Amino acid sequence: MLEWMVWTTPVAVFFICIGLMLVVMTVWEIKSPTTLRKGFLPIATTRGDRLFIGLLCAAYLNLAWVGMGSKLMDWFGLAQPPSVWISFVASMAFLVFIGRKG
Repeated sequence: MLEWMVWTTPVAVFFICIGLMLVVMTVWEIKSPTTLRKGFLPIATTRGDRLFIGLLCAAYLNLAWVGMGSKLMDWFGLAQPPSVWISFVASMAFLVFIGRKG
């Protein structure tokens, strides 16, 4: 049933983190309802809005990293594409940044 997807460890960790974030945010929202807040984003957002925007950014950053893998190999003379763990850490850091300052 899941043969269509290449379930590598980084992919599994990425989706597990997303699932955990959704559970934690749901519990947090039930315990402490959010209010609109204005950060650096051009709109007033709630915690859930910032999580959604951050998840979209994380997904696009990971896709760009994978798509640029062969270019990065050529540019930096690497023997193999750079690790996707780098993009995972960067995307999670960016997600936290959007959640805190967005």
